Order: sequence, then structure tokens, then C-alpha cells
Amino acid sequence: MHLSPDQVIFWQWGWVKLNLTIVTTWILMALITGLAWLATRDLERAVSADAPVSHWRSVVEWVVSLVLQQIIEVGLPRSEKYLAFIGTLFLFVASASLCTVLPVYEPPTGSLSTTTALALSVFFAVPYFGIREQGMWRYLQGYLQPTPIMLPFNIVSELSRTLALAVRLFGNMMSGGMILGILLMVTPLFFPVALKLLGLLTGMVQAYIFSILATVYIAAAVGSHETRNTKG
Repeated sequence: MHLSPDQVIFWQWGWVKLNLTIVTTWILMALITGLAWLATRDLERAVSADAPVSHWRSVVEWVVSLVLQQIIEVGLPRSEKYLAFIGTLFLFVASASLCTVLPVYEPPTGSLSTTTALALSVFFAVPYFGIREQGMWRYLQGYLQPTPIMLPFNIVSELSRTLALAVRLFGNMMSGGMILGILLMVTPLFFPVALKLLGLLTGMVQAYIFSILATVYIAAAVGSHETRNTKG
């Protein structure tokens, strides 16, 4: 049993490696893209022709409505502007968890490299949305609040919460896989099935928490200085 899908290497040339994490990540991205295309390829024609709503379209509309509602509840105005980013984070982490029902599948979120990449995307998205809404100068002023002495502490806070995002998701996903592997060796029938279902629930909760935290950080960046200091 290995601790991370990074340890399963299919091909290597020098320091360049093709491991299980990369393979499952690209498969997940292709799967999400393909399903999204199938669900929306005839959307404009179906709407204009007043055709009955398909099952695929119902699922997509439900997911979009769910993500939009969560963004609104966090307090972000014009929530549609953030739907693509937050929705992509949620769908990727949730899909990585849902696919654990497949045999011999290992989620890419069980690798610290994947969770770090997801956390870094949030790290760069926060100033991007903040600067776009407030402007460069006003956004940077937030790091000097409530006093310029807080500048290094505010910078450390930005870095530490990025690290916390990566480690939290990695720890939860990896621990679930390790416990399942141990129980498969000890009791190969009932407990692994029950733990698999529990792992699905835990994975969906982690997808929700990760996307909500990303939304909160963005909301703090695009809000006023007082809001930023309160939520940051």
C-alpha cells in the first residue's frame, strides 16, 4: 500500500514523471468537460424551442443553482462573476471523491501536489478578484490595516491560509484512503463497503468546505477594508 498516488509511476525521463496523480487528474478533467458539453450542447436550441428539460440539463441547473446560492449567502455581489471559478473547484473535488466508488481508483486529491495546486489557484484568484473590483492601490492598502505594523502579519496570514487549504484537503482525502486500505486487509467484506459510503460523504463535505473557504477569501478581498480584516 502506498501513501500517495504520486508513488505510482508509469513513465519517467529524468526528472519528468508521469504518475497516477497526473493520469487521474487529466481523466477527471476530460470527464467533467465531456459531461458538461453533453449537457449543454443543445441548450440554446432547447430553450428557444421550449423543449422538455432533459435529465442532464436538470443536473447541471441544480449544480449551478447550488453554487450560486452558496456564493450569494457568503455575501459576494454579482455572484455570476465568480461562478466559473468556484464551480470548477467544487466540481473537481466532488468528482474526485465520487469516483472512489470505482475499483482501484485513487483520487488525485490524495496527493499533496494536487491539493497544493488547488490552493495556489485560490491564492492567486484572491488578489485577482480583489484588484479587479477595488483597484491595485485600494487593494494593497488593505494589507496596511488597521496599522502599517500589521503588514508582515497580513502577508503571513495570506500564505498560511493557502497552506492550510492544501494540507486540510490532502489530509482528509489521504487518511480516508489509508483507513480503507487497512480495513480491506483485515475485514475484506462489510467494513470497506460502509467506509466507502462514508468516504463519499466526507469527500462531498470536503468539496463544499474547500469551495466555501475560497468564496470567503474572495469575498474578503473584494469587500471593504473592514470586511477584509474581519474575515481574513
